[in-house]
Amino acid sequence: MAEAAPSNAELLEWPKKDKRRLLHAVYRVGDLERTIKFYTECFGMKLLRKRDIPEEKYSNAFLGFGPEESHFVVELTYNYGVSSYDIGTGFGHFAIATQDVYKMVEDIKAKGGTVTREPGPVKGGSTVIAFVKDPDGYIFELIQRGPTPEPLCQVMLRVGDLERSIKFYEKALGMKLLRKIDNPGYKYTLAMMGYADEYETTVLELTYNYGVTEYTKGNAYAQVAISTDDVYKSGEVVKLVTKELGGKITRQPGPIPGINTKITAFLDPDGWKTVLVDNEDFLKELQ
Repeated sequence: MAEAAPSNAELLEWPKKDKRRLLHAVYRVGDLERTIKFYTECFGMKLLRKRDIPEEKYSNAFLGFGPEESHFVVELTYNYGVSSYDIGTGFGHFAIATQDVYKMVEDIKAKGGTVTREPGPVKGGSTVIAFVKDPDGYIFELIQRGPTPEPLCQVMLRVGDLERSIKFYEKALGMKLLRKIDNPGYKYTLAMMGYADEYETTVLELTYNYGVTEYTKGNAYAQVAISTDDVYKSGEVVKLVTKELGGKITRQPGPIPGINTKITAFLDPDGWKTVLVDNEDFLKELQ
């Protein structure tokens, strides 16, 4: 007898049981070598791997603070002949945790980097932060923290309805709401979403600016990738949640031609893209 399809209630439990973590953020750069040099020399990242796909006219580089098997990394994409992109108003920043923000900023300045906010305590708090801009205009927040297993600690995206986004990431992706900060003085609310404590892992920082419901996406930042043990089941969950909260599936679950890694891709209600990647296939790709 054929197995009965899981009920909606059972399906919605799946993301909480699944083995998930944020794998990488994908975005486009105008000069791969220039960005690799900046990230390795200024941020202390390691170049983990590079691949060139001439038939598709693009190259990738993967950088981070540890191996891809266990760390969140950035996947840079260089499209042949394209030297600049529009970042848009919706993408916020990436964040790097470091034990000495002042020293990191000094090093970045010495190497010609652009500092957009000098190091100092966050307004109304004691955490020392700074903001710097990479050669393509992507903003990186530097946060002073003790030793951490994951220095590449945040991806900040702006959203038009924070409660809807929190629900979406909880239900569709099984993330936990780690903390929420409302700052009426500066007219914004943030939600930190992730799979573990934000001092140990990478989180999504969703930002709602009072009264702003829409942002431009530009063509620079692409997506985050998250691991799953079953892209098909995960795809069913996303399908259910998009019916309730908005968003849409942009790639049905299945293997990528030529690589055979199983993935599914979708947009959240604000149009931010996530790709779910099969855990085993991802590890095979790294071998």
